Amino acid sequence: MTTMTNGTGISVCVIGAGTAGLTALKNSLEHQLNVVCYEQGKVLGGTWVYEDLSPNIRDDDEIHSSMYQGLRTNLPKEVMGYLDFPYPQSMQESFVGSQVVLDFLNLYADHYNLKRHIKFQHEVVRVKPRCNNQWEVHVLDHCTDKCFVTVFDRIFICNGHYTKPQYPRIDGMELFQGCKMHSHIYREPQKFKGENVLIIGAGPSGMDLANHISKTANRIFLSHHLKEAPDTDFMGTVTQKPDVKRFTRTGAIFKDGTEEEFSCVIFCTGYQYSFPFLSVDCGIYVTNNHVQPLYKHCINIQHPTMAIIGIPYLVLPTQCFDLQVRFALKYFVNEKELPSTEEMMEELRRDMKERKERGLSERDAHQMGEKQFDYYKELAAVAGHNVKPVIAKIMKDCSKKYIYELETYREYQFTIVDDEYFVKVPSK
Repeated sequence: MTTMTNGTGISVCVIGAGTAGLTALKNSLEHQLNVVCYEQGKVLGGTWVYEDLSPNIRDDDEIHSSMYQGLRTNLPKEVMGYLDFPYPQSMQESFVGSQVVLDFLNLYADHYNLKRHIKFQHEVVRVKPRCNNQWEVHVLDHCTDKCFVTVFDRIFICNGHYTKPQYPRIDGMELFQGCKMHSHIYREPQKFKGENVLIIGAGPSGMDLANHISKTANRIFLSHHLKEAPDTDFMGTVTQKPDVKRFTRTGAIFKDGTEEEFSCVIFCTGYQYSFPFLSVDCGIYVTNNHVQPLYKHCINIQHPTMAIIGIPYLVLPTQCFDLQVRFALKYFVNEKELPSTEEMMEELRRDMKERKERGLSERDAHQMGEKQFDYYKELAAVAGHNVKPVIAKIMKDCSKKYIYELETYREYQFTIVDDEYFVKVPSK
């Protein structure tokens, strides 16, 4: 067993070298902490690393990446940079492909010399708290097929939350004889050439896949419960449907009483939070996709030397991750003192009460949306950094256009003028 030490006396473990893990690594190093990042893959980038499907895959969650051919971001790159490291102006297009995002993450890692602190092909298989407030981290080295144990003072959980698909419970699913898959393992539209396809869900993935597959499929049925129907006329072969009431052997009956036949169903129904490597005594549990108990959606209230980065959704992901890390580090290096356990639990209860009053359920415990900017201000009050006003303005300009203006919204170029203003013009 190894104990990580250096001059500061504080050691940090970062699990995952994706967007969140990289900012945890960079900011920990800037605090002169002794930090090691474990990444189970061969390269950095997390979900942005395109991964072909192996015929030996038995479960969807054995695949880490959700990237597919032809993917373009649903937010402009101008809001996808880190707080102090934007995308370079040389990357002209605003809505970019996954490889451009991956190139940016490598640029960030190279700029701050992060790669030498990352142990690739090292999978964290168990994290356990020790009686002296340290963390016992069990790691499997896939190069040697051997396990080792290291002890750390602080830990950032940055394992990503787009790997364990969420499936709805619908009557008759086991009866349906056709292909059933989650958007997580979708890769290219040619597989559906000439087929009738049901897509369940009209969020970013559902809309984008409907658009992609409509170019090869015979017909697409897009099932959703959005209050306002999105424009799919430009897709041609897409017919919108309400929620599925029940499946049949060859198709489905919908809640409006109509029935359709199709050969494949794609579930664009989101993901589950999953931390299979955390021991029970870490104090973290997930119910109805509510990760708890967390202070400000990131610090483990039971063991506040652990932070889980990237839980909130409907946010500016990269900027949110960066803020969360900076917020947590203020406590990790003892610059700030956390409220008491009871005070943190009381704030969690107030947050859930306020969400319930807004008509949200426990499943929406980490949803931010319009409230995200209030959340950023709360983090910034401790972290000392905040999202620039211009970033918030661009985000608001793009809000929900990936659903309601899918045909045209990526045909614009954003240019940031200063911290307050931006220019938006049609792409050439």
